[in-house]
Amino acid sequence: MGVDVLTEVVINRPLEEVAAYVGDPANAPEWYANIESVEWQTAPPVAVGSRMDFVAHFLGRRLAYTYEVVELVPDERLVMRTAQGPFPMETSYEWTAAGEGTTRMSLRNRGEPSGFAGVAAPLMSAAMRRANQKDLKRLKHLLEV
Repeated sequence: MGVDVLTEVVINRPLEEVAAYVGDPANAPEWYANIESVEWQTAPPVAVGSRMDFVAHFLGRRLAYTYEVVELVPDERLVMRTAQGPFPMETSYEWTAAGEGTTRMSLRNRGEPSGFAGVAAPLMSAAMRRANQKDLKRLKHLLEV
């Protein structure tokens, strides 16, 4: 059973500002509670083929993985993928205008866990959804201040 978690938030900031901030992986530790660090393997800025090493903590485990940018449409969509470990994951961000100076942001995590992670997929989905909702709330607060 796969994991597919979609969460959204409306942020009272222009789309270009939200996309620029979220689309820079170096900012991830500021708004993702579970991400400890991001190190560029390739030179910034973000482009298709960019690679970054992430260290995160999730469900009591330390996770180290490399994301590769597989799709980038400036101010519209960013998709990163990893094929490492027991839980290959795709994370995508989408930004759309939601009114004058307001942005709707979607955060989607999809993956096909294997082994024990595959058995625990429903629990992982619920935990991911809760974590993503908290992270988007934090992002909204950071950008609206």
